[in-house]
Amino acid sequence: MNGDDFIPKECFFTKGVGRHKEKLMSFELALRDAGIEKQNLVRVSSIYPTSCKIISKNEGLPRLKAGQITFVVLAEAATDEPNRLICSGIGLAIPKNHVHGYIAEHHGYGMSEKKTEDLCEDLAATMLATTLGIPFDADKDWDEREQQYKMTGDIVKTRGYVQTAEGDKNGLWTSVISAVVMIL
Repeated sequence: MNGDDFIPKECFFTKGVGRHKEKLMSFELALRDAGIEKQNLVRVSSIYPTSCKIISKNEGLPRLKAGQITFVVLAEAATDEPNRLICSGIGLAIPKNHVHGYIAEHHGYGMSEKKTEDLCEDLAATMLATTLGIPFDADKDWDEREQQYKMTGDIVKTRGYVQTAEGDKNGLWTSVISAVVMIL
């Protein structure tokens, strides 16, 4: 095996929610909802190889085999507090002319889907911008910075993929996950 064997050729985004009296089972149910419960998930960090093609979840799931070691960037959150808002999100920033982009994950509490999506995109784009040497103003909000990044022409695409849920009203564990699944 060489290093090229471990560069993902394709990836897809997925997300899910699970509820159960046991925390572990709520996580399992979130994985089932996302369609990735049959894989042995290995968490990886935040680099997106620009040679990797983004495909749909429907295209990607049939390419996975039960028991397969599967690399993912995974965000997860859980609560057993009734009505507590939880979120998990993935952000992606793809450069125009650079060998890699960035994937950012965030998990937390009390953030709406839109706010989580904006934060995840912002995190990924900011990591990429600093790598590319693009100046940015941390005091500007994401919408302003997004325009600034895209106007340079160096960052061509950003995207967020988010799952939120409110804690079960009866106190069951509620888990949310968002993931980028890598296919070698």
